[in-house]
Amino acid sequence: MTLCRTRRADPDAFLVRSAPAGAAAPAAAVLLLHGGRADGPEPPPAVNLPALRMRPFAAAVSRAVRGRDVLIAEVRYRHRGWNGARADAARDAEAALLRLRELAGPVPVVLLGHSMGGRAALRAAGAPAVRGVVALAPWCPTDEPVDHLGGRRLYLLHDEADRVTSARASWDFVRRARAAGADAAGIPMPTGGHAMLRGAHLWHRRAAELTAALLSHG
Repeated sequence: MTLCRTRRADPDAFLVRSAPAGAAAPAAAVLLLHGGRADGPEPPPAVNLPALRMRPFAAAVSRAVRGRDVLIAEVRYRHRGWNGARADAARDAEAALLRLRELAGPVPVVLLGHSMGGRAALRAAGAPAVRGVVALAPWCPTDEPVDHLGGRRLYLLHDEADRVTSARASWDFVRRARAAGADAAGIPMPTGGHAMLRGAHLWHRRAAELTAALLSHG
């Protein structure tokens, strides 16, 4: 796969993308959404550790879909935080999905997000192109909406020792999403905490396998 940068798609969000070398048009896409903060109206820093944390996941997904025409893209947020009712990260995820459609056409998309990015992925999953979500240690408040998730496949991976976001809240989200008609599963991870550093290879492999499986699901 070749790595290239898009221009800013609109005033709200832009993508860094990796596209299959020589492919005329991708057949599917994966959109990665990194973590952030509950509050932070400032732009993300130039050296953005949450974004760097997603690079091994992008590489693992690239290996898992080798030989298939899959575009892999990453959201760049306008703001560092979710910022309450503004839900800035979710708005940027929606803008990025529109940009993906411009780039790739109406192809199926899998959303792969960590922490705040997991919440943004779950919030944006009602978009018609979205086939499913893989959420890593996601931030799932008790009032997070689920009614838009009917027919979607969702995998929430969480280490129950996570001290930043709650695995119990993830499992509750899974139950509520199932009641709303989603095909949702909670997957306990044996280690890794919130940053997914310990046992990182397992997180990368599991996330890539699940993403590839969602892309294969008709």
